[in-house]
Order: sequence, then C-alpha cells, then structure tokens
Amino acid sequence: MKVLILSTSPRKESNTLKVAKALDKLSQEKGHSTKVVNFENYDIPMVGQGALQKDALSDFQREFIEAMEWAQVIVLAAPEYNWTTSGQLINAIHQLGSREFAHVFDDKVFGLVGVSSGRGGRLPCVEMMMLINKMINFLDQYSVVSPRIFESHETQNNLDEEGNPKPDTVYLRGMIGFLDYTFVIAKRWFRED
Repeated sequence: MKVLILSTSPRKESNTLKVAKALDKLSQEKGHSTKVVNFENYDIPMVGQGALQKDALSDFQREFIEAMEWAQVIVLAAPEYNWTTSGQLINAIHQLGSREFAHVFDDKVFGLVGVSSGRGGRLPCVEMMMLINKMINFLDQYSVVSPRIFESHETQNNLDEEGNPKPDTVYLRGMIGFLDYTFVIAKRWFRED
C-alpha cells in the first residue's frame, strides 16, 4: 500500500516530525511504500490572501500535492497548540478544497495522529476528522476517515530525535495498534486480501 505521512508542524525538528519518522519506519516494517512530507518549508498562501495555482506551484506545494495524489493512505500527524492544531494544516486543507484539487480527497483512507508535549493530541484529530469529512462531502469524493486515532502524549519522552520509540511501551503498542487498524480499514476500502 502507498502511505503518505504528513508532518504538519512548521517548526524545525518538531515533535510532530519525530512522530512522522516513527510512523514511517513502522509502516515500512509492515511492507508498505511510504513518503513523508514535512511542513517545515510550508508556503501555501492563507485563504483570502491568495490561492494555490495549479500551473504555478512552488516546490513545497508540488511535493505536497503530488504526494497526496500518489497515496492511498494519508496519515496526518498534527501538532496540538492550545487545544487546537496548526493554522498551516487547517489552511492547507481549505486551499485544497476546490474543484481543481478535489481529486486529492478521492479514493483515500485518512488516519489521524495528534501530537502533544503533554497529555493532549485528541482535539487536532477531532478538528481534522470534521474538516476532512467536510471536504470529502463538499467535493463529492469517495474516501473514508478512519475512526481510530492516535494521541502522541509526552512525545519528547517517548521518541528520540530520529523517531525511534522506546521498546515495549504502551506508547509503541498504541502507535502500532493505530497503524494496524488504519491498514485494515484501507485493505477493506481497497478490497485487498
């Protein structure tokens, strides 16, 4: 299966990137093809101040959109800031909400991960679940958002700089359980045995 992991924090070397690296390694270990897109070089204009232009995409915009087109499974690792997620992620989803880019919401399985340095992570997933489902519906596409989420609590204590989790922990078992569930949903969606 083709799996895209989006690290949606604009911060350099963020906890969200550590989580994306861990998800990438675990997905590869399960035999999937993966790509990671990191929002560190994010340059999508804010809604109301500009729009994505299909024929004039920046390097980051092209990488982001082409990766979404390529993927069957899209896992969004979303940081939690003050009980919400990054404005960049919300803006990116809104900017893709046009007929020109509607296809990036078609025939996909979306998985959601909330990243926190404390005991948070749930609210970014709830926000993204609502927004992505709205885009799928509004754009008349066929995709599914997996109902199982992963809350990455105290991320800096559970992953090293390269995204390696401590072995045999509740954290690691939770991340693996999330991926397994997401891939079962994807196999059923794509009718793979």
